[in-house]
Amino acid sequence: MAALQGSLVAIVTPMQEDGALDLEAFRRLIDWHIKEGTDGIVVVGTTGESPTVDWDEHRLLIKTAVEHAAKRVPIVAGTGANATSEAIELSAYAREAGADCTLSVVPYYNKPTQDGLYRHFRAIAEAVDLPMIVYNVPGRTVADLQNETTLRLAQVPNIIGIKDATANIERGSDLTRRKPREFRVYSGDDATGLALMLFGGHGVISVTANVAPRLMHEMCAAALAGDVAKAREANNRLLPLHRNLFLEANPIPVKWAAQQMGLIKGGIRLPLTPLSAAYHDQVREAMQHAGIAAGVRGGRYAAA
Repeated sequence: MAALQGSLVAIVTPMQEDGALDLEAFRRLIDWHIKEGTDGIVVVGTTGESPTVDWDEHRLLIKTAVEHAAKRVPIVAGTGANATSEAIELSAYAREAGADCTLSVVPYYNKPTQDGLYRHFRAIAEAVDLPMIVYNVPGRTVADLQNETTLRLAQVPNIIGIKDATANIERGSDLTRRKPREFRVYSGDDATGLALMLFGGHGVISVTANVAPRLMHEMCAAALAGDVAKAREANNRLLPLHRNLFLEANPIPVKWAAQQMGLIKGGIRLPLTPLSAAYHDQVREAMQHAGIAAGVRGGRYAAA
């Protein structure tokens, strides 16, 4: 697989108002992201509502993304689970479907030890011959993949990188300093993504890119090229989105924003609920600050 870097969208899963999958809108979203310069698409992750899609839907979303993208852009399949056997099964399916890589979250709820985390990810990597990015998001999983464990995992074949959603720049810079040369570090936190790239990270697996893909691509490209002024200017335009897309649990605000742009319908699955009306103005103002207005013209969003 060619180097995977830049703006990798953690794509939302479009749903009808009743919560049924909207695969037609999903395909349109993939086309739009490719047109707008998104560097890679991560499907059925947290932002894709992986906890509420069933097993068959999970596999269908991976298959649909791979087939529709048709190698125009890398597809990273979310295949994490809190049972190692289930993560292996999903990863094996992603390989069979033709995904370029998998994203495997730290097991949630059962709170494994650091050795348990190491053995979990190593078992997946040894069972399925497909590049894997491990995903550390302790704010959701409770378990926290420590840097020392990540560095052990970096020695395991097929484990090519980490999505670090700790938002801890000290930890991120320590990891980029000590990691093997080929091991990739991606930010899982939009607000600190620029800083992590300037410390040697390889890109952002982004929520914000769902609604501002072109600007996120430009910010990442500038940061990776060392053009700090251009990257900072783009990030300043994006910063209110980085903040306000998390006023309620992700993906509640970003699905509302994408709906306002005419990209998707308003479906979201319980226990998640539509964005509270109290936050509409804040998200709308953040969109406007980034040059995004509600509505669609000619198949793409209307720029302010």
